[in-house]
Amino acid sequence: MRALWITTLATLAADQVSKAWVVQGLDLRTLGRIEVFPGLVEFRMAWNRGVNFGLGASGSDLMRWGLVALAVAISVWVIWWVRHEKLGARAQIFAGLLVGGALGNVIDRLLYGAVADFLNVTCCGIANPWSFNIADIGVFAGAIGLALFTGPSSGPTQAQKTP
Repeated sequence: MRALWITTLATLAADQVSKAWVVQGLDLRTLGRIEVFPGLVEFRMAWNRGVNFGLGASGSDLMRWGLVALAVAISVWVIWWVRHEKLGARAQIFAGLLVGGALGNVIDRLLYGAVADFLNVTCCGIANPWSFNIADIGVFAGAIGLALFTGPSSGPTQAQKTP
């Protein structure tokens, strides 16, 4: 479980430190937009009151607290699952990315009432209208990693279990 906790804390810290630096330190809240690598990466302030890409963004307190409860419930379940199934270090790392990211966005909802998104990547002449944050990267990478690298084929087979 050590890999899960280290990854959770590292993801949570990277997310919260980056948000403090960009949103407050660079005053992105006021500026709204800062070019980092023109035509590729910019900081663009977006307050996400919904789920991914702002889906379900009603701005209501019910939605806010419902999303907080859902993220906490999923995090608790993932931790229980990893522990119960005695998953290896790779699965623990993916679980830590997911849990750290989910908790990073929970902290935002508690502090600001919405998730602070600020990263915007554009490529190849295609303008990306959405912003995201390090927590979002953690949730996405963790979920994909858990889906790809856990399950029946990731543990010992029945033939390996029986002597």
